[in-house]
Amino acid sequence: MTSFGLNRLAALLLFFAAVPSPEIRYFRYQRPIQNTPQQSEQTCLVVDAALFARSGHGLADLRIFRDRSETPYLLETSAPVVSSDQAIPTLNLGVQNGQTVFDAAMPAQKYSDLQLGISGQNFIATVAVTGSQNQGGKSTIIGSYTIFDLTRQRLGRSTVLHLPQSDFRYLHFRVAGPIRPEEVSGLFVSQSSIAKPRYVTVAESARVTLKDRSSIVEFTVPANVPIDRIEIVPADTPANFSRAVHVEATPVAAKPVTEYSEPPRSASSFGSILRVHSVQNGHRIDEESLSVDPPRTLFDNSSKWTVTVDNGDDAPLKPALVRLLMLERNLCFDAAPGLSYALYYGDAALAPPHYDYASLFTHQPDAPRAALGPEQPNSEYQPRPDNRPFTEQHPVLLWLALGLVVLILGVIALRTARSSRQAA
Repeated sequence: MTSFGLNRLAALLLFFAAVPSPEIRYFRYQRPIQNTPQQSEQTCLVVDAALFARSGHGLADLRIFRDRSETPYLLETSAPVVSSDQAIPTLNLGVQNGQTVFDAAMPAQKYSDLQLGISGQNFIATVAVTGSQNQGGKSTIIGSYTIFDLTRQRLGRSTVLHLPQSDFRYLHFRVAGPIRPEEVSGLFVSQSSIAKPRYVTVAESARVTLKDRSSIVEFTVPANVPIDRIEIVPADTPANFSRAVHVEATPVAAKPVTEYSEPPRSASSFGSILRVHSVQNGHRIDEESLSVDPPRTLFDNSSKWTVTVDNGDDAPLKPALVRLLMLERNLCFDAAPGLSYALYYGDAALAPPHYDYASLFTHQPDAPRAALGPEQPNSEYQPRPDNRPFTEQHPVLLWLALGLVVLILGVIALRTARSSRQAA
C-alpha cells in the first residue's frame, strides 16, 4: 500500500474513532415499545411531539434496543410538503358558443387540485372539465366546478378546481360565466405527494383573545418541535367569512434579555382563511380553506407562537379551536416475536444512524402498529466522559496562560529597553 493510501486509512480510522457510538448508559430517557406483533414482520409506530423536545436535533439520537442489542429502523414522514406549483400554459384559448374554452397538456403524473389563473374580479362562473389521453381523442367527463371572486362582498375568491385524482394527458375546459379569454393566464398544478398527508397535533387551544380588530390565540411550543400546518376550526357564526391570518413565532430567550443583549429573532408567515356556503346568482358555492402555512423555522429553545386573525370591520371571528400540527412521522423496524423493544434517546453526542435497513426498506401498508409507552428516566444513565482536548474543556485557562506570556514578554522588553539606554 502506498503512503497516500496509508494516510487515507489512518484518517478514516481516526474519524470513526472520534464518532461516539450509542451505549445504553449514555441515554437520558427510554420508552417501552408496546403492542409488538406475535410474529416476525415489519412494525411501525407514530412519533409524538414529546420525542422532539427531549431528543437531539432532528431526532438524531433515537435508537431502538432489543435485549441490549441495537435494532435498525427507518424514520419516514407521511408525505412531503408541497414544493412548488408547476405552470401549465393554455392551448387553443378562445370562444365557442359564447363560452371561453381552452385546453391544457398535463404532466405525466397524477394530479388533483388545479389553480386557474384568472385576472377578473367580482364574478361567479362554472368550469366544466373533460379529459383524454390523446389530443383530440375520446374524452371523459371529469366534473363541473364553481369558481368565484366575491371581492365586493368581502368574501375572497377561489379559482381552484377540486378534481379527483387523475392522470389524463390532456384536459379541456369550458367556462360558463363572465370570463373572457384575455382574463385566463393559465393554470397551476401542485408538485406534491398524491397521498393525503397525515398530521399529529402538537398543541391546540380554544382560548381566543379579542384585541382591537383581531382575534389572537397563543401557544408555547417545546424546543425542536416542527410545526408543519396551522388549522383553524371556526365557530358556527359568522357563516361566511374571508380573513387574513398572521402567524409569528418567537424563541424564548435562554437568558434574560438586557439592553446589551440581542433580543430573540422571530419568524412570520401570512395566509388567509375563508368559508363560503351560499347560492349566488343560481350558483351553489361550497368552499372552505381553513389552514395556513407556518413560518419555516425550528428553534433550539421553546418558542411562543401567536396566531392573529384580522377581522377588519367585520364581526369578530372567534375560532372554536386552533391547532398546531406536524406531519406524521413513522418509525418502522422488523420486530421478532416474544422479544421486548425499547426506544432510547437523550444523547446529544450522537449523529443520525445509517443502516442498510433504510436502503432495503419497502413500506408495507398493512404493517402492524405498535405504540410508545410512557417516558421513563434511564436508570443506567451516566454522562458521557468529556474527551475534548484540555484546552477546549478549560478555555479560560488558555487565555490566562496567553495573558501571562504577554505579560512576561512585556517585562522582558521593558528591561531590555532600560539596559540599552543605560549602555548608551
